[in-house]
Amino acid sequence: MPRERERFNPGPLAHTSMDLDDIQIIAVMGAGNMGHGIAEVAALAGYDVRLRDINEEFVTNGYEQIEWSLGKLAEKDQISEEEADEALDRITPLVDLEESVADADVVIEAVPEKMTIKKEVYEEIDDYAPAETIFATNTSSLSITELSEVTDREAQFCGMHFFNPPVRMDLVEVIRGAHTDDATIDVIEALAADFGKTPVRVRKDSPGFIFNRVLVPLLNEAAWLVHEDVATMEAIDSTAKFDLGLPMGAFELTDMVGIDVALDVLEYIESVLGAAYEPCPILAEKVEAEELGQKTGKGFYDYEDGGAEIPKDAGSEELADRLLALVANEVAKLVGEDVADPPEIDEAIKLGGGWPQGPAKMADDVGVEHLHGILAELYDETGSERYEPAEELAAMADAGESFYGEAGKDEETGPSFEDIAVEIEGPVGHVQLDREHRMNALTPELVDELAEAVDMFEEDPDVRVILLTGAGDRAFSAGADAQSFLGSANPIDAVELSKKGQSVFGRLEETGMPVLAAIDGYCLGGGMELAAAADIRIASERSEFGQPEFDLGLLPGWGGTQRLRHIVGDGRAKEIIFTADRYEAEEMADFGFVNEVVDRDEFEERAWEFAEELASGPPIAQRYTKHAMLAGRESTEAGLRVEAQAFGQLIGTDDFNEGVMAFIEDRDPEFSGE
Repeated sequence: MPRERERFNPGPLAHTSMDLDDIQIIAVMGAGNMGHGIAEVAALAGYDVRLRDINEEFVTNGYEQIEWSLGKLAEKDQISEEEADEALDRITPLVDLEESVADADVVIEAVPEKMTIKKEVYEEIDDYAPAETIFATNTSSLSITELSEVTDREAQFCGMHFFNPPVRMDLVEVIRGAHTDDATIDVIEALAADFGKTPVRVRKDSPGFIFNRVLVPLLNEAAWLVHEDVATMEAIDSTAKFDLGLPMGAFELTDMVGIDVALDVLEYIESVLGAAYEPCPILAEKVEAEELGQKTGKGFYDYEDGGAEIPKDAGSEELADRLLALVANEVAKLVGEDVADPPEIDEAIKLGGGWPQGPAKMADDVGVEHLHGILAELYDETGSERYEPAEELAAMADAGESFYGEAGKDEETGPSFEDIAVEIEGPVGHVQLDREHRMNALTPELVDELAEAVDMFEEDPDVRVILLTGAGDRAFSAGADAQSFLGSANPIDAVELSKKGQSVFGRLEETGMPVLAAIDGYCLGGGMELAAAADIRIASERSEFGQPEFDLGLLPGWGGTQRLRHIVGDGRAKEIIFTADRYEAEEMADFGFVNEVVDRDEFEERAWEFAEELASGPPIAQRYTKHAMLAGRESTEAGLRVEAQAFGQLIGTDDFNEGVMAFIEDRDPEFSGE
């Protein structure tokens, strides 16, 4: 039940002392696409929500959209029917402004992206919200500081930028205004995490924050290149999508975002930061013609006549470097202005834009000095402020530095990893596929890093078991990252890529220690092939499995045609591959692919418990057992020979003596691996 509170008419407010446990009721101002999406996210996380809009029609429509969306989530088994009903029951649709905020702990405003409209809302709700209530504005670029100054709670005001649609997108930019205190930022960051999102902190109120500050100038530059006859639209989008490996071409993305939206953001950034962000005239022409992109059926592409058809081979390395140089310059500006650090910027762009790598990492791979040289040359040639190198970028280039410093191995810390997270906890070597923004999709770079991790574990005498997991709560791995493999369309390169995956996954079979794959969520394509290379697989009850390669006219190319049949038999393997269907965890357990199905709430604890249980086994016997089983795939006779030889060698080990003594003394053995 809502807590009873006195109406408060605030004067200047003290800094908030609220923490996450104090937040129970969230008011969402605006029931449009973003507003009803945020309300749904909050309700799913267990909060009571007041959804408010200016008239009954708007708020009713927003509420019905939430009801539809929850129904879809239940239909797809992402939540239960009961969870959908409970979430909907937590949402109260309202028109009365005072009633909507009178007992709110946090107000999240999601009204149209116009400074005047937002200011009017805050001037009104400031009179009705309790003293301790925090205000958070869902804006993609407007000044947090300016908005906060129309209230009497500037320290309790921050940005909370969700991405569309909020139910599916993980990123939330949490933005500090000039007056925002630490406690406010901390609690809103914690709230975003409690919503199941990934908060990225923006330390300074700068136009466009992180995401739009990097992405929108890229879209603008693409338009300028066409306007100035430097390149064609086809060449630019081909370069972005197939040379840089981005999810979409620049013009394709502008059409999806909305050309009017991109223009509004650019005009605002230009008004604050100057001529470097001058919008290309093409954008204004499109808006004038009401060709706004997908939402109007036509933008840069005609969506009533095929939409975006981007050629794969029309791009160029020169264009790729030019576009990346502009992006790197924006990253350098953000770093130099202390808005965010390279890892935060990369995380925001990967989560919000679905990039396979972050822009700072991409710039490091190409070379900061090289990219700075491109900008400096363009600036000299054109005089355009778009190309003026940022001070931070110039300083890094002069010093021969990069965004992340020296890449590669360090003598003290060992290998550095970008796409996996590696830890050693006691006897367990843990590899987490760490591309949550792409549902842990596999790339050639990730496969290489996996091989490095296995090397590291094998060199550490204390590691006795390998545990494989996926980051986030959606996927172990949803398969190969198609975007990163588009450059492997050449048959010869594709053969080598297949051999690489086969070899690295084979390392998991060949390593002497047990390998446990703990699967939560999607386990598809290459992800399922990786799981098949493990010795044992456990899965949460909600996990889904499948080999969808046939739908692409391919076959599993990383050992899936062989390892799967060894586990489930020829008939089941052919069924799984030929149908390209999805299978639930219980069904895969019946097939023999999954060893144990675990309740979602107990999954993580059980994964580590199982890994530690395997780690307590006799290391030499485990290694010999794996070798004998692998030899037996060639022929039973070969396997039996290895088995007999291993049996003889094990009799003379300290582990055998320890096992016998533990049996006699009725205690658990402590194997040393000797």
